[in-house]
Amino acid sequence: KIHELNPGTGVELLIPDFSGKPEHIEAICDSKPEVFAHNVETVPRIFKRIRPAFRYERSLDVITQGRKLGMVTKSNLILGMGETREEISEALRDLHEAGCDLITITQYLRPSERHLPVDRWVKPQEFVDLQNEADEIGFLGVMTGPLVRSSYRAGRLWATAMRKKGWEIPAELAHIESSGSTRQEASSLLAATA
Repeated sequence: KIHELNPGTGVELLIPDFSGKPEHIEAICDSKPEVFAHNVETVPRIFKRIRPAFRYERSLDVITQGRKLGMVTKSNLILGMGETREEISEALRDLHEAGCDLITITQYLRPSERHLPVDRWVKPQEFVDLQNEADEIGFLGVMTGPLVRSSYRAGRLWATAMRKKGWEIPAELAHIESSGSTRQEASSLLAATA
């Protein structure tokens, strides 16, 4: 309905895992969002502690189902919750193998004292290194930085994926891809201090 009422609006749907039920995932894909997003958020070892209502493998399968149904797929990793650098690399490979096209990587920020404390503050250089690694793995679009959020620059990432897939960007959405970097991105933070 959004596309019908406002043809110049791109839609990114961030969905739960729907207990992995294909009929729910198909219904989402039938609505034809530009981006089909499901955030894994963390690495397998600590996944159950961080996301007790979800399962890592099922989350990967949700992404796989979206990809098989022709969607541009996206996920997010949040760092600073107890993961190791090697585990981050493993999760990136898992996501790519599951069919994830776009990835955002960000810093965990503790919402309140009732929530998990921050395990570590990730340095901007590590975000840049992860961006390079994700590019090398084969993600079609990557955004990293301490203040990047999963929906950050969603249109720009989508347009990048469309171009790399060789898919045409509809004329009414062409404006989405024109934007530069901002301070939230780790590469911008490092450039500002150089």
